[in-house]
Amino acid sequence: MSNNVTLIGNLVDDPELRFTPSGVAMAKIALAVNRRWRGQDGEWQEQTSFFRGTVWREQAETVAESLQKGTRVIVSGRLEQRRWETDEGENRSVVEIQIDEIGPSLRWATATVNKTTRSDGDFAGGGGGGGRSVPPAPVARDDYGPDEAPF
Repeated sequence: MSNNVTLIGNLVDDPELRFTPSGVAMAKIALAVNRRWRGQDGEWQEQTSFFRGTVWREQAETVAESLQKGTRVIVSGRLEQRRWETDEGENRSVVEIQIDEIGPSLRWATATVNKTTRSDGDFAGGGGGGGRSVPPAPVARDDYGPDEAPF
């Protein structure tokens, strides 16, 4: 069973760039997804859902440099649930998106694309990190020849 999701919405805040103790970049985002429909009475209804997500490594730095509050983005990733117990002994949980891909929506905007260079040992967002504080990199196809672009 798969838990992949694709969401389209607007960034609620600027991406928050942080670094783990071992120096791995991570960016947190908050996304508002709006749904609008016409009810049985013919009146427009609207509902907004909010989601949080995390993107890792070089992609995190690119997200922090490229996107800002209000940008309409397309996010693709996996759902993950985190659970913890508060100091008062209450059980809490949250479902977040571990982001594999993120970029601006071009439905009502334009964008200029600048290809970034990949550092040695960083294959499709993998490499680096180590330890349990950084999730494993997503498995991605990275067997392109030296003269072959991955798209």
